Amino acid sequence: MLPFQKRIAIRIALVSIGLAVLLSPFAWFFAQHSMRESIVELAIEDAHHLVEKGGAIDLESNNVEMQALAAMKNIVTGIFDIAEIYNKEGQKIAEAANTEGELIHDELKGHPKPAFFAPEYQYLKLADGRNVLNVFVPLHEVAENNSSPVLAYFEGLRIIPQWQEKQVRFMSVAAMLFVSLASLLCGALLFPVLIHLNSEKESHAQEVLNSHITMMNSLGYAIAKRDSETGAHNHRVAWVAVRLAEQVHFKREAMQSLIAGSFLHDIGKIAISDTILLKPGKLSEQEITIMRGHVSHGEDLVKGMGWLAGAHEIVSEHHEKWNGSGYPRGLAGQAISLSARIFAVADVFDALCSSRPYKEAIDFESVMQILNSESGKHFDPDMIVAFNQIAHGVYTELQQANEQDLEHNLDIKIKKYFYV
Repeated sequence: MLPFQKRIAIRIALVSIGLAVLLSPFAWFFAQHSMRESIVELAIEDAHHLVEKGGAIDLESNNVEMQALAAMKNIVTGIFDIAEIYNKEGQKIAEAANTEGELIHDELKGHPKPAFFAPEYQYLKLADGRNVLNVFVPLHEVAENNSSPVLAYFEGLRIIPQWQEKQVRFMSVAAMLFVSLASLLCGALLFPVLIHLNSEKESHAQEVLNSHITMMNSLGYAIAKRDSETGAHNHRVAWVAVRLAEQVHFKREAMQSLIAGSFLHDIGKIAISDTILLKPGKLSEQEITIMRGHVSHGEDLVKGMGWLAGAHEIVSEHHEKWNGSGYPRGLAGQAISLSARIFAVADVFDALCSSRPYKEAIDFESVMQILNSESGKHFDPDMIVAFNQIAHGVYTELQQANEQDLEHNLDIKIKKYFYV
């Protein structure tokens, strides 16, 4: 599994587990509440059936107490362990209890005078830990019409049996496990979908990136060809700049801009005529002014290049000097961007080590002597210190590499810092 896929898998797993942990208590509560509600509904339905619907009590009869007692005795043989009925004034008419009910009767506290118009219930806990369901049902003149006058009240108590408690717990645990499993399963199903979508996105992004890098290479090559025999200068200077940037622990995003800037640093030379650009002799003052204009031309070009706008710092500052004597703005010290300070060392190093139409290459010792003499003047002293640590190895590799090797070496760096 690739690092990115591992990150996605870990994040999905954490979200799935988080949802399971968060939703499981709600599932537990809902399932338990639903199970208890069903028990209550059953108890209320039985109370209505036996007391009201079944006609077991004639609330207008002179013998209502006897009828109520008979009905209560009938009820306690079924779902309830204690059954009581009150008249509409809240006075108890009859009470009956089975054996279990008799044992817990004294333990249960009394309640206020009945005055409710719709069924109610509550759960009580006995000293031995058992739960008791206490149901209150108003008996109306018209059955199933809660707006009709209340003629009497029924109260039933049921000791919840162990098997029913176990069923409630089982269903609650089952609901909790189901929610947890569903969360984890959704996460597992989402993972391949996200990986597939990301792969498509990465594929398209890679295609766009490839076209950008190709354009960067082509532009850099075309620019370098104007004042040298090949386009190898861009490959060399970009590779040297990356090596120095790695030495000073440059960040990945900044490294991308450094590479793009190294390729396009002289893009403004497109606007400079060959007469001046390739002149073998010394340039006049007017020609120098025109030549220096390539910086502003380059700035204008890269500003409109989208992602290549990251090259702007090097394009606009690669001729600035640490002591402020450079151009076009005369920036000094850390006012010059770090990428431009890195590039300045790489650019001059390659220029001194390479042959041009108007000059021969210089040996390594002489090159380093020139660079070190310009520390604190042209170059950032810290960059010179860092470059001295890698300079000989860089020089050796450049001397041994042909143009194809240079392209290959830089391609490795591009893949390292541009591709995922």
